[in-house]
Amino acid sequence: MPAGTRRNVIVLALCQALFMTGTSMVLTVTALAGEELAPGSGLATLPISLQFVVTMLTTVPASFLMRRLGRRTGFQIGAGIGLIGGAINVAALGAGHFGAFCVGSAMIGALNGFAIYYRFAAADCADEESRPRAISLVLAGGVIAAFSGPNLARATVDALNVTFAGSYAAMAVIQATTVVLLLLVNIPRMSAEERKEQGRPLGDILRNPAAPVAILAGVAGYSSMTLVMTSTPLAMQGIGHPFASTAFVIQWHVFAMFAPAFFTGHLIKRFGVLPVIATGAGLNLLCMAVNLSGQGLWHYTAALMALGVGWNFMFIGGTSLLTGVISRPEQAKVQGLNDFLIFGSVALAALSGGYLNQTLGWGVVNMALVPGITLALIATLWLWLAPKAQTT
Repeated sequence: MPAGTRRNVIVLALCQALFMTGTSMVLTVTALAGEELAPGSGLATLPISLQFVVTMLTTVPASFLMRRLGRRTGFQIGAGIGLIGGAINVAALGAGHFGAFCVGSAMIGALNGFAIYYRFAAADCADEESRPRAISLVLAGGVIAAFSGPNLARATVDALNVTFAGSYAAMAVIQATTVVLLLLVNIPRMSAEERKEQGRPLGDILRNPAAPVAILAGVAGYSSMTLVMTSTPLAMQGIGHPFASTAFVIQWHVFAMFAPAFFTGHLIKRFGVLPVIATGAGLNLLCMAVNLSGQGLWHYTAALMALGVGWNFMFIGGTSLLTGVISRPEQAKVQGLNDFLIFGSVALAALSGGYLNQTLGWGVVNMALVPGITLALIATLWLWLAPKAQTT
């Protein structure tokens, strides 16, 4: 990997690590904080659902804003929004105001709508040969978050006078640090000529079977992961597991999400992107089977680790497959559509998780994985085993 690319990848990986540290911390505490503030336990996951809804709504404008202003400026804008959201949630928890807490969570969702493009920024820095590795290595920055996020949640949960407020204060500090760190990245901006060029119509791009399969892999993998992950703290608390155990499970789940990124790019290069996506789908189904077999600490840990690796394979695989079928002028609209659909499904999964767990139980939450993952698996196997379908 050229020296300039390596430098950008390292900085982006550090930014990804900070982003995921804040995200994993927020995922550990938001449902529990929401349950304390919400007028009914069925609304406990509303703040985190709003977070994902706003992420979805931010993806397209964030993509086009970065097309116009550049990746670095876009990421800094997103971090600034996240800083304000963290501060609002500190005040909301202090006042016991559920509505304000939802507003702050929504602003953190807007931050996510920008930060999810770190992986595409890595692709912009690399040539075709090193692109899957660059994407993987940036996402590997999340390994740091596997330990820093839940541990930071434990350290800050009672750091201020109000439970959970310290976690959101830490979130604000993380985003301020990110704004400064981004000054070190140098991602080439699109030229005026490239900005004028629109590329192929979206419909033409989607006629290439690889494009919808790539999008489906991301949608199914991310929504399934979110459904189970956001419901896990509530399920564990409901049967008496302490908060420390919940943080432990989330920690190892996040580790499993990002640790494989050190070699996922190599696996894609050696075996191909479609076998990696299919393996990820299989691991998601394994997660469901383990969760249905029991609710001990080891069941939650093993299942969430399988879920994390499955997400990694499907998300990196889908990203790599998509970047290989679009040109640079087509990035904004295709990447925007891709992440809009992903986080639309993620928002629905996050909102459904609390309701399904509350009304129908943990078993139904896990069975809900089957339709999406099975569809993604069938589509991937069809593209893999039908050479004529693999057009470019």
